[in-house]
Amino acid sequence: MTSPGTRAGEEAEDLHVEEALALVRENPGPPPGDRTPARGTRPGPAARPGPGAHHGDDEHPGDGAHPGHDTRQGHEAHPGGDAHPGHRAAPHRPAESRHRATPWPEARSVAERAGRAGARAGRRAPVSVPLDAALGLTLAAPLTALTDLPSFDTSAMDGWAVAGPGPWTVRDEGALAGHAEPAPLTDGEAVRIATGARIPLDTTAVLRTEHGRTDERDRLHPTREVVHGQDIRPRGQECRSGDQLLAVGTLVTPAVLGLAAAAGYDTLTTVPRPRVDVLVLGDELLTTGLPHDGLIRDALGPMLPPWLRALGADVSTVRRIGDDADALHRAVTTSEADLIVTTGGTAAGPVDHVHPILRRIGAELLVDGVKVRPGHPMLLARIAEGRHLVGLPGNPLAAVSGLLTLAEPLLRTLAARPAPEPYTLPLRDAVHGHPNDTRLVPVVLRGEGAVPLHYNGPAMLRGIAAADALAVVPPGGVRPGEETELLDLPWATGGIGVCFT
Repeated sequence: MTSPGTRAGEEAEDLHVEEALALVRENPGPPPGDRTPARGTRPGPAARPGPGAHHGDDEHPGDGAHPGHDTRQGHEAHPGGDAHPGHRAAPHRPAESRHRATPWPEARSVAERAGRAGARAGRRAPVSVPLDAALGLTLAAPLTALTDLPSFDTSAMDGWAVAGPGPWTVRDEGALAGHAEPAPLTDGEAVRIATGARIPLDTTAVLRTEHGRTDERDRLHPTREVVHGQDIRPRGQECRSGDQLLAVGTLVTPAVLGLAAAAGYDTLTTVPRPRVDVLVLGDELLTTGLPHDGLIRDALGPMLPPWLRALGADVSTVRRIGDDADALHRAVTTSEADLIVTTGGTAAGPVDHVHPILRRIGAELLVDGVKVRPGHPMLLARIAEGRHLVGLPGNPLAAVSGLLTLAEPLLRTLAARPAPEPYTLPLRDAVHGHPNDTRLVPVVLRGEGAVPLHYNGPAMLRGIAAADALAVVPPGGVRPGEETELLDLPWATGGIGVCFT
């Protein structure tokens, strides 16, 4: 199989960033829902034997709501989920609204298209950033060699630069890296040289330290055959000035930073990070201490900003709004972010203000509910040209579902990051499916398969905290050993996502 993040053949060159890099040119590729997942073993991180691994039925009574988390979107809980006493539960979404819900693959495609439209809106001009701020960004201009690499003939090893056949008379002075060019050699002459030092003119080869010996007259003798040009890095061996080193759309990794520095760059021209404002809704949320008197701890305020940064965003602000419609309206209408992310308030209860405010400002609802569990009442709206709002459900795992369903494709496309390669692994245990909707279930990766985790109710974080990925369970469920598409968590892939910059 092809491992995540790589593609075979011709696709390996552009990694489908052309569809996202609308700053340079538009060439949309197939939407995420149209890609056929690769099948087979994923060479990924070793699965950790964290808590919560379950080796049987993935859903048990009581897995729905968890004390200490918001259950305001009570209608999204799947069978077996218990609402926590004392918490509000919004009324069920009307049947016609549920009918309008978007299928999960289509919702991700809509979010990706919204990102392309946002990139075309003129708010995403390339920026020049210093190397130490470029990690995780995408090149908006080719990386072209500013000089030959190496820019002069250098020694590849510690040893002696020698001229002509041996034995050689060794000069007293040596050739060191970073020093002036040494005097030319004549036949029968050698000079001590360090790795990276300039090669004297007329040098025949570099004799490694372990391949030479000196006699009683301090003459140097080789202990093996000397080949002309050995252990010399000639000027321009890696590239010539003007060569294209990396193409537009390349993700800036630590290795890219090293290459850019070696090529003489101090700054890189990149696609800027999308700016995100996070608005945390709910009067019942505490920021410190233990839950008490009907109040619960806010889990999403601490979780969402680093998660969004791992997805390539620049989180401008995190504001706690409470259940105040006017305050939410002011926050939405005064924000200058590319994306606003709200938590809770996406249902139809008396304090669920997201839909009314979107109607009030004339926003266009692109996705109003998704056929996925948990996370059914998520939404995506265009609030202005090039600006969007993603409404996440208030339950923590449901919010994660919304984050990966709607925010990830939109942010990835705005940032011109390559789309991850879909892949599948067999699930070790059976997973019950929803009759009509996709389910996203936390799993750990073990060997050549994935193990579904317990504690996967909408209000629970215990399963996702131990997980490596989310299994995409189609309607009807998955049998033991059946291959299922997986969504990697950004810090579990060992890739750029672990750098929360």
